Amino acid sequence: MSRAGFFVGCGGILDKSSPAAALLGCVEEHATPDDARLLAGLAAGHETAFSEVYGRFGVRLYRTALGLLGRREDAEDCVQELFAALVRSHQRLDGVRDIAAYLFASLRRQAARRMARRAQEPMLLTSEPAEPAGPSDDPRGDALRQALRYLTAEQREVIALKVEGELTFNEIAQVLNISPNTAASRYRYALARLRDRLRE
Repeated sequence: MSRAGFFVGCGGILDKSSPAAALLGCVEEHATPDDARLLAGLAAGHETAFSEVYGRFGVRLYRTALGLLGRREDAEDCVQELFAALVRSHQRLDGVRDIAAYLFASLRRQAARRMARRAQEPMLLTSEPAEPAGPSDDPRGDALRQALRYLTAEQREVIALKVEGELTFNEIAQVLNISPNTAASRYRYALARLRDRLRE
């Protein structure tokens, strides 16, 4: 598989989204197997390692980017840029110990740059809306998306990383440069606020 092949997978995941029930329930923390072997392969530039990373993390990265950016096109571009940068700078991965934390921290930086560029773009009357107007065939999902707008940026970020990215609180702490307790606290407060909004 060529490295260019890593960038074609987004089209197959556009219709996949985390159910609302997962957000309001408990997301299990999980361990990722054999990260040392994978990181060594990435640092050495092995194409199989890049393929494995895309297979393991591509969907989670895309969903998280969509949660952060709110637009499918931006989320696709963000993930593509992340993997392109990973290929270009794979020699720098020697000192990385947590592949998930590294990828999602990189994604966060990519998303921040894209939001900054978006803020500088002129508003065009002919522009398509970021999300479809009007109700969809998923009323519960619509209500959840509306409720998410009432969270702070920090709370939305930790929700995206936890639910869409499926990260542990330790990994979220590394991505956001905060303590695991702070990450867990932000998550709990965000869930409580969402529940309150959905009850209204």
